[in-house]
Amino acid sequence: MHAFDILGDPVRRRILELLADGEQSAGEVGKVVQEEFGISQPGVSQHLKVLRESGFTTVRAEGTRRLYAVDPAPLEEVDRWLDRYRGFWAPRLDALATEIARGKRARRLAGPGTPESA
Repeated sequence: MHAFDILGDPVRRRILELLADGEQSAGEVGKVVQEEFGISQPGVSQHLKVLRESGFTTVRAEGTRRLYAVDPAPLEEVDRWLDRYRGFWAPRLDALATEIARGKRARRLAGPGTPESA
């Protein structure tokens, strides 16, 4: 399965978001995902399996618990792939940042109580 097929699923993206904060048990992840997406525990397990088998997560046993963590390697590959396209939006984001800074400066120079500062 291609990385974007994995990341294209909102449930799997949410699981990765949860794991980005640190290692969590399958039960902890399942509780959040079941509540937010209304899917069953076996459904969550299936998503965890896809993430594990595709290399996006690692799992380790701690007693009867399975602790999942993000494996950054596939995400770094996605980032490298996206890098060639950053040139399309980077100048626009830089221009937006410039315009925001100009607007803040104009409001600051206008002073409080003037229409430009509102």
